[in-house]
Amino acid sequence: MSKIDDLMARGTDLLGSDYAILCGAMSWVSERHLVSAISNAGGFGVIACGAMTPELLDAEIAATKALATRNFGVNLITMHPQLFDLIDICAKHGIGHVVLAGGLPPKGSLEAIKASGAKVICFAPTLALGKKLVRSGVDALVIEGMEAGGHIGPVSTSVLAQEILPTLGSEVPIFVAGGIGRGEAIAAYLEMGASGVQLGTRFVCATESIAHPNFKKAFLRASAREAVASVQIDPRLPVIPVRALKNAGTEAFTAKQREVANKLDTGEVDMMAAQLEIEHYWAGALRRAVIDGDVENGSLMAGQSVGMVSAEEGVADIIATLVQQAEMALHTRN
Repeated sequence: MSKIDDLMARGTDLLGSDYAILCGAMSWVSERHLVSAISNAGGFGVIACGAMTPELLDAEIAATKALATRNFGVNLITMHPQLFDLIDICAKHGIGHVVLAGGLPPKGSLEAIKASGAKVICFAPTLALGKKLVRSGVDALVIEGMEAGGHIGPVSTSVLAQEILPTLGSEVPIFVAGGIGRGEAIAAYLEMGASGVQLGTRFVCATESIAHPNFKKAFLRASAREAVASVQIDPRLPVIPVRALKNAGTEAFTAKQREVANKLDTGEVDMMAAQLEIEHYWAGALRRAVIDGDVENGSLMAGQSVGMVSAEEGVADIIATLVQQAEMALHTRN
């Protein structure tokens, strides 16, 4: 057994994959083609359910199953109004791994997922929340730093890893995410006690990714400093910042926040509805960029590792390169 296999053993045992490399769930991007390609290449693909209806998720899982020779997971957003229906769809298809993102799992959701025999993976933005989730019976955690693309927290990956891995790394497998673009970083987090990693941005320009050529071109041209976090304009509307490449769509989001804040003022919507409106806005803005190729007005969600994405290449090659870099780093250091 090679060094990387040894360090990833808990992660690969949990996932049933060759490598404990999860693909981050990116709305519109992490769909049947990319998910199946990543799983088939030995990583672990995860469908981004996002704002999908149960019917759409049902169809997406069925389509992914037709392409995948290995198992894959599904990422569900905890604030989705039909969360329990989505959990039922996952159970119907015998999905073995459900990733819950976007806040504390609602009462009964962990039990509902576990009842189907699936493993539950949750995001832990703080050590305190990580401990709470472990106590509640989750099977694994993802700790994601602010360098990541899409919705982000305020703390960097390296700080979260130092806070959480020494305390909880022995209790459940932990996957580190945010700003990882090369295998040397994977090796470092594995040596710190992680059981695996999660990458999103690195897979956007995969040959198998259905992202529009314009979207991929924007990624290939971008540098790390161009992936910026959105600004929160109203303290009463706790909008989770989003990291994306700066464009006209970035300005449009500021205007959208003002519009939703005004609706809160007039009592037209409550906080939950306001949050959902923001979520739907992002789903639409992201679709415009990823699917339609409108890279000026759509949302170009990207992590700071975007500067390390330099070519369009196949998923199998991306995974092989990452593993080779990690192996080399571990070999050199030991």
